[in-house]
Amino acid sequence: MKWFALIAVVITGSLLIYGVSDFPDWGDAQSPANAGAKSSTGEPIGESVSQFYITETGRLTHVPNLVTAVLADYRGYDTMFETVVIFAAGMAIFAILRVLREDKHTLGPPAKDTTADGDHGRIIVGTTCKILIPVIQLFSLYVVAHGHYSPGGGFQGGVMLGASFILLAVAKDLGSALTWFTEKRFMTLACVGILIYAGFGLMAQFLQRHFLDYGVLHVILPKTDEVMARSHSMLGVEIGVAFTVTAIMFAIYANLSSRGELKRGL
Repeated sequence: MKWFALIAVVITGSLLIYGVSDFPDWGDAQSPANAGAKSSTGEPIGESVSQFYITETGRLTHVPNLVTAVLADYRGYDTMFETVVIFAAGMAIFAILRVLREDKHTLGPPAKDTTADGDHGRIIVGTTCKILIPVIQLFSLYVVAHGHYSPGGGFQGGVMLGASFILLAVAKDLGSALTWFTEKRFMTLACVGILIYAGFGLMAQFLQRHFLDYGVLHVILPKTDEVMARSHSMLGVEIGVAFTVTAIMFAIYANLSSRGELKRGL
């Protein structure tokens, strides 16, 4: 099996290196992305992709954040499957590590006492986390909600929100974090995030347009035209991304830190 894996890696790597040779030079101003398509005689026959994004995105989407508009609209398929990859990674770790038991008491011991009468070594850590975790979670929601107007989005906000639960597990114990964010909840949230993203695409198809063609959703979104429907839909899919990233972030930590038992943790 080791030789088979080595051969597969060598062949795949060789194909990738061969494909790189066909790429334009780094920073080439005449590459298709920068100079647009050209005719057989070398004459430009269209606007460059980057120039189109820079000049037309605001008018077509009403989204000031160019990066979010490209990721959630023009590259909607790619971003959806990036979210699916994150979901698949979490499910793979679950399938490999999770120890399924009939014992219902899998949350581990109760949270350690961080008061003056309990574990004196954790008073500062526990108190600090109680102050920081709500602030982190509030800011993560702001990052998700304002991702199409300022730097941020579903991936960034989801990572921050997931990290807040991981911080709780590190500061106290895994059982304390699982009390708030149980296995059933984070598994459900991960699935719901994917369904939200795909749901926007399916709604567009039901309205006789292409998958993830947000503009047509103005029919069901009140007081919007096609442009604003694209803007609001991008916020919707970013929320779906945040749900999945948050859940999978914490699921990966919970399983890795407890070797799949969801007990004790680090």
